[in-house]
Amino acid sequence: MIKYILIALATGALAGYANSNLGVFDNSAAGFLFDASLVFLVFMMGLSFGKDRDALEKMKKKGPRILALPLAIAFGSILGGAISGLILGIRMVETATVSAGFGWYTLAGPLTGQMFGAEMGALGFIANLLRELITIVTMAATAKIDRYMPIAFGGATTMDTTLPLMVHYCGNEMAVTAFASGFALSIMAPFTITAIGSLG
Repeated sequence: MIKYILIALATGALAGYANSNLGVFDNSAAGFLFDASLVFLVFMMGLSFGKDRDALEKMKKKGPRILALPLAIAFGSILGGAISGLILGIRMVETATVSAGFGWYTLAGPLTGQMFGAEMGALGFIANLLRELITIVTMAATAKIDRYMPIAFGGATTMDTTLPLMVHYCGNEMAVTAFASGFALSIMAPFTITAIGSLG
């Protein structure tokens, strides 16, 4: 699975390079296809959940406890971001804001850029994109250590782009936990980014 994802990523990078130099592709059409593919992916996973009565029952049984994982991930992400700022000599509020995107790079980049300028906006985009890519590349290994580790690495991405891999490597029984964690973090991200950014 990882091999095919990396091949697809490399092919996409080549297509993007060709587009920027030759104008081969329509950017609006590419954006539409990307969004449509994500919507279709989430629809199919939702269909899978809907058919799996056991998964729905497990989510009901967990109740509010299912929020413990995303809250812990959010706290760890923000704390780790702040510490990285201390190590790298960047303002802690800025690096904490970047990490508060939880892997949602298309949100973290623009929001961070609005508050701290283009340089931090670029860092917000790249850091959160790398979080998703590192999750994908390391998932086969981290899932063997602990099935919750890839979910923590993935952050907000576990509700869509990394969800199929979560199911593949962590098992069907972790699908509900991964989706719920990613969903909660996706809801939290706009608020955590702006709240922490306002402190700067």
